Amino acid sequence: MPGISGSLLPVPVSAKAIVLAARPKTLPAAIVPVWTGCVLAWSFAGVFDLALALATVGGAVAIQIATNFFNDAIDSRKGADTERRLGPVRVTAAGMMPPAAVYAAAVAFLGIACGCGVVLFQARGWPIVVIGVPSLFLAYGYTGGPFPLAYRGMGELFVVLFFGLLAVAGTVFIQTGGWPGAAILLGWQVGLLSAVLISINNLRDREEDAQTGKRTLAVRCGPRVALAVIGVELAGAVLAGGGWLACGRPWLALAGLPVVGLGAVIFRGLVTLPPGGAYNRLLALAGVQLLLFAGMFHLLATGG
Repeated sequence: MPGISGSLLPVPVSAKAIVLAARPKTLPAAIVPVWTGCVLAWSFAGVFDLALALATVGGAVAIQIATNFFNDAIDSRKGADTERRLGPVRVTAAGMMPPAAVYAAAVAFLGIACGCGVVLFQARGWPIVVIGVPSLFLAYGYTGGPFPLAYRGMGELFVVLFFGLLAVAGTVFIQTGGWPGAAILLGWQVGLLSAVLISINNLRDREEDAQTGKRTLAVRCGPRVALAVIGVELAGAVLAGGGWLACGRPWLALAGLPVVGLGAVIFRGLVTLPPGGAYNRLLALAGVQLLLFAGMFHLLATGG
């Protein structure tokens, strides 16, 4: 199909390349925290503002896509994506998009996120700046800058904090204006399940990352520790459900049931299968697991 041309796009860029770089399969990690946070706000406070919810999810998705574009371009520049790659095609390394176009797309999505942030700031004030500015910076700083988290073995911690605790609690704050402890509990569960995605990705790419200087947790600590971390993430998300007893909503602990079944399948696959295409299927299952958790939480928290 016709490409987009211009000074930043010296070669044609296809829609397929743009979609690949955006990595739509990663977007549940941005959507689920907002979804479940809104459900929690409705369940505990009887509050739901659709306009604020749309601005929140729009900003979260835009930051996620910007992060993916930055990651694609920066990993290619650093030589972290090679012909030995076992995961999906990366468009910069494959020559499907020039680096300038990838960076430009990332900045454009950050602009969209800022637009959503203006709406949220008007509703909730300065806390939105405190939440938003680090999130915007780390879209680049996850793989770029002087201390790239992904290259320092801090990817899982980043996901738990920003795609779990901060995203869920921030969503609840945007809806209600408060910071209930239940939001931290839910954020912990969502963050751990989101971290499973990056942990599988890093375990799959461990050998390539080790050769290209990307010091992920799997590279630093080895495959056995990486497997153990995934086990802790899965078990921790389920066991944390016991905290709903203290919140007076014990039935919400049942939201972890999909994790018990799918988590066992995922972990068994990681233990028995060699890294490769099979890990991509397990990664997809981890994404389904996150969505099923959110769906079960929604049903339990709203009574259907």
